[in-house]
Amino acid sequence: MLIRLLRTYLARYRAAIAAVVVLQLVATAAMLYLPTLNADIIDNGVATGDTGYIGTTGAWMLLVSLVQILCSVAAMYFGSRTALGAGRDIRHDLLHRVNGFSAREVGRFGAPSLITRTTNDVQQVQLLTVMSVSILVMAPIMGIGGIAMSAHVALSISWILGVAVPVLGITMGLIIGRMIPAFRSMQERIDNVNRVMREQITGIRVVRAFVREPYEIERFGVANHRLADSSLRVGRMMALMFPSVMLITNLTLIAVLWFGGHAVDDGTVQIGDLTAMISYVMQIMMSVMMASFLAMMAPRAGVCAERICEVLDTESSVHTPDSAVAMTTDPAVVEFDDVEFRYPGADEPVLCDISFATAPGTTTAIVGSTGAGKTTLVNLVPRLLDATAGALRIGGVDVRDQDPDLLRSHIGLVPQRPYLFSGTVATNLRQGNPDATEDELWEALTVAQAADFVRAMPDGLDTAISQGGTTVSGGQRQRLAIARALVRRPSVYVFDDSFSALDLSTDARLRAALAPATRESAMIVVAQRISTITAADQIVVLDEGTIVGLGTHAELLESCPTYAEIAESQQAIGAAS
Repeated sequence: MLIRLLRTYLARYRAAIAAVVVLQLVATAAMLYLPTLNADIIDNGVATGDTGYIGTTGAWMLLVSLVQILCSVAAMYFGSRTALGAGRDIRHDLLHRVNGFSAREVGRFGAPSLITRTTNDVQQVQLLTVMSVSILVMAPIMGIGGIAMSAHVALSISWILGVAVPVLGITMGLIIGRMIPAFRSMQERIDNVNRVMREQITGIRVVRAFVREPYEIERFGVANHRLADSSLRVGRMMALMFPSVMLITNLTLIAVLWFGGHAVDDGTVQIGDLTAMISYVMQIMMSVMMASFLAMMAPRAGVCAERICEVLDTESSVHTPDSAVAMTTDPAVVEFDDVEFRYPGADEPVLCDISFATAPGTTTAIVGSTGAGKTTLVNLVPRLLDATAGALRIGGVDVRDQDPDLLRSHIGLVPQRPYLFSGTVATNLRQGNPDATEDELWEALTVAQAADFVRAMPDGLDTAISQGGTTVSGGQRQRLAIARALVRRPSVYVFDDSFSALDLSTDARLRAALAPATRESAMIVVAQRISTITAADQIVVLDEGTIVGLGTHAELLESCPTYAEIAESQQAIGAAS
């Protein structure tokens, strides 16, 4: 997965990678050439007392060093730009893919995991990319070149490297092999910490209301300790790596000095060549250390790449057709024709044999007990989910044959839990229509019974709204969400229990104002209070995912026991209160 991911995203930066390769080749060649020049100074300059040779060769060494530094800096620059660009592209594609997911895929991964994959996981792959483009070329060239040059200057003792390098490679392989499952566990525990923290921040009011702070602190502590334990396990293996490399490196240097000293004494190796040999050993071991560092990062980046590819390879269950079909009739006409929906692997469908239709200028109310499938049903209209059987037609065309973006432009959805984005009142309302004028915004606010409290805000339409709309009350948040849908002026309005936080008088005023504002559109309203939908043109009664009643309020009281039972229970509760 890691190789596939890097191949896909680094292919866009071939020119920069080619520049890095050339620059690293020059820098490494210069680095390998320096010990030879140093050996020449010792053997041909210092030994003979030729200061002119020392000065000339020293100047040449300075020039070679300058070339090495400039090439290394330039290679790191291009390598960093490549890695950062690849990370940007991965995050872009991840977000684009997630935005296309239906509610089914989002629920499968979970919001905390998707956030971790888009941030921490991409960062790990990006970090590996930086190291790869800077080390992947240098390390093997330095290692192989160092072995070749050491054999050239001191062949009689170069066998030491033939023993040290394999031992070092085997040691690193054993350590890295144990790190892969540890990294996988660590990423999963990062997901868990994010999930717990997200729940606690989002549900802080519930936590405080029920005095659950000690329990939540303990729950976060457990998740945090598990992540710490996993990180410590990885850290111990990482801590073992560098002492192992240094131990083998120092033993190799001791062997070179021991056997090299005897070779100098025998006259088979010159002192300058022994000095060069020591430099090449250090370079070889440095290349192995760099490769080990890269290999140490690769397991974690590999796990992260698997998680990223899992998202990128997941196709949304809501597909965009290759050739979208345009609506043939009024978009306000919504027809459910034997619609069924079931989640993957579920034994029973959530919705079954759903058949009814709306018309422009009419209101269709949907009622039923908790878990009857009301929200799932209305989520089918804007294709947040796709029916698994039957057909849902809007404007005379099956929604699965329509472009989702074009379809949703005809629908104004107010979800069960309205969400406001960080920004201002105006920017939130213009989510429905970016080109809406200020007069249109005030008109929508007036219909939604929100104009009074917005005018009372310090800056009116320019008043800041925090993320999630936590700076306004639940009822104000609902009314702003309704105004946002009204700004769009869609053909179909979908209100998913969007009036639950409103008192009866505000609810009544809002519905009275909605009637003239939506006279050319169809309204689908999920409601809990029977008293608020008695004037609906038709009422759909759901029970365990099936329609058990369809008609007006008066008709259902006579023909539908389920509806009559709901109405009677609410009347009894109202009388008791």
